[in-house]
Amino acid sequence: MSLEPRLLTERPARLLVVTAHPDDAEFGIAGSVARWVGEGSVAQLVCCSSGEAGSDDAATDPLELAATREAEQRAAAAIVGYEDVTFLHQPDGAVANDLALREQLVRIIRRFRPDTVAAIDPRLIVHEAGFVQHVDHREAGAAAVDAVYPAAQNAMAFPHLVRSEGLAPHHVERLFLFWSERPVAYVDIGATMETKLAALRAHASQHRQPEQLEDRIRAWARRDGDALGLGAAESYAVIDL
Repeated sequence: MSLEPRLLTERPARLLVVTAHPDDAEFGIAGSVARWVGEGSVAQLVCCSSGEAGSDDAATDPLELAATREAEQRAAAAIVGYEDVTFLHQPDGAVANDLALREQLVRIIRRFRPDTVAAIDPRLIVHEAGFVQHVDHREAGAAAVDAVYPAAQNAMAFPHLVRSEGLAPHHVERLFLFWSERPVAYVDIGATMETKLAALRAHASQHRQPEQLEDRIRAWARRDGDALGLGAAESYAVIDL
């Protein structure tokens, strides 16, 4: 696999995005998804948790916060153009790449039958810029990778999905891993940057200083764009299966 940076021009026909929390997809991949949907892709989003731990106030009712964050995510997804959003109700802060989560993801993959699955790169633990990747991000990313291969394409992985639910095995053609320290492919999001920011604004419960947030998001997009001389981009490690 070439490690030379390249412009990602191929578009997934059917894309499944798997994240840990509401708003992960907007931070990571919303500009690309908005572009692809605008060009004809069909995309669905899976949030492993509902983000019920996303507050600094210990008196917060987690069920109320979960409902709020699910509503915010649905609003953001509508802005980006997702066909559907699924919440798996894994515990926020304790998402685990276990058989139960992989079964949930395999069921969705076999129903939706995407050619591409996008997820957070589970290989990143401590970023060179000085932050630790949230454990839920790593676990959700690893679960997505493990659900894609071998489970989704193996009839003997969760065979009851075939026998009782009629969900035949499915081969996913590629993985797009975002928030990666090993990106090789870049999507030009110059035309969809404002859509990405609008989707992020929908997560109002999480953003105390939205202006500063937007400045940071623009800076990240410029940084990724610099690899290929683009004004704004999102970057991926791409694995062809």
